[in-house]
Formats: sequence, structure tokens, C-alpha cells
Amino acid sequence: MPLRAILSLRRPRADARGMDVNELVLVQGMADTKATLGEWNRSPWPVFRTWLFWSLMTALGLLAAVWVVAKLSTPDPTPVSLPGIGRAPTMGDAGHVLFRNSLVLALHSMACVAGFMAGSTLPQQAALRSGFSRWIHAKSGRFAIAFVIGATTFSLCTQAYVLGHSASTIAYQMGISPGRLLIALALHAVPELTALFLPLAAWVVASRRDDWHKLLAATIVTTAVAAPVLVIACLVEVYVSPHVIRALAG
Repeated sequence: MPLRAILSLRRPRADARGMDVNELVLVQGMADTKATLGEWNRSPWPVFRTWLFWSLMTALGLLAAVWVVAKLSTPDPTPVSLPGIGRAPTMGDAGHVLFRNSLVLALHSMACVAGFMAGSTLPQQAALRSGFSRWIHAKSGRFAIAFVIGATTFSLCTQAYVLGHSASTIAYQMGISPGRLLIALALHAVPELTALFLPLAAWVVASRRDDWHKLLAATIVTTAVAAPVLVIACLVEVYVSPHVIRALAG
């Protein structure tokens, strides 16, 4: 064998093209997610009850804000027609409610994914880089987290404002107080809002414990739990809650 051939012999690489930084981070993220799902599968209740608590508190807080806005708002005297109140409900009405709530759930789930990327993925990428690229990746995580907080706060305030004005108008036209209206709506609103806020609750818990690497798994679990709850809640909202409202209105 020629001397040049002997000197050029090298141990073959496991991957002929190697693995770049992004691939390393992706592999680590998938490993963290798989390990987290396995951990929660063995003992699901401790983590889920924490999410449920914070989600329920957020839902009740939003309903309280809706009540305040409704009390302070001037109702619109223009007659409104709602499913089950003024006209017969249809499955199309339920589908519209479900579509609207699905968009909100998607927004909250994406906030959870953004938290995973900002708190776990970007710091891992920063640790494997140097110079200006390292600085950009290190700072991007903080900006991303701040953006998620701002977007979530804006979403909650917008929901409180819009729902509060709607509640004021409906209560006025039904001849009941906003408080009694919200009691009637609580039958579907509490489970609906609690389901919608599950991803945000997981985000809060992860941020408090610095468990950003668990947020992708949390997104999968909370979205899977919330989806069937929203389906049931939209049916209750369209076919059951109007009867409760009319009963309270006398």
C-alpha cells in the first residue's frame, strides 16, 4: 500500500456531512420533549393540577374583568339576534364558535412554543456559537419572551373589552344585570376559558421553574386536553346556555 494512502487513512465519521448547530439543538429538543412526556405519563396529576389551577384563576379573572367592563359600558340599543335567543340555534352556529375558539387556542399554543424556543432552543444555540452570533442568540430569547408576554396581555385585555361590551348589550336587551348574565354563561364559559388558558398556564409554570425545555411537551398535552373541552363547550353555549339565560331573565 502506498505511503500516502496509509497516512491518509482516517476513522470514518458517523455522519458523512456532520451535524450543524441547529440540528444538534433540534435533537436535544426532541429528546427533552420525549423525556418530559414519559415523566408526565408516569405521574400526570401533580403537573396537570398546577396548570389547571392557574388556568382556572385566569379564566375567573377574565370573567371578573368582563363584569367590570359590562358594568361601566353603555349598552347598544340595536336589537341583536343570538343562537337560541331570537332564533333557533344550528350546528353552523356551534361551528362558528368552535372555529373562533380554535384560533384563540392556536394563539396560546404558539405562545407556548415561542416560550420553548426563546427559553430553551435559543440559549442552546447561543452556547454553541461565538462572537456576534452568540450575542444575537443570547439576546433574542429575552426579546422573544417579552414579546410573548406583551402579546398575551394584549389578547386578554382585548377579550375583556369585547366580551364586556357584548355582555352589557345582551344583559340590557334581556332585562337582567350583567352579573346574572355571566352566572348563566358560566356553565360553558368557565370550562371553555379554562381550556383556552391551559397552554398559558403551562407557560407560567415553566417560567417560574425555569423549565423552558418542557414547554414543547406542555404544548402537545395542553392542546390535546383543551380541544375536546372546546367541542363540548361550543355545543353547550349554543344549545343549553340560552335556556339558562331565559330562565334567569324570567
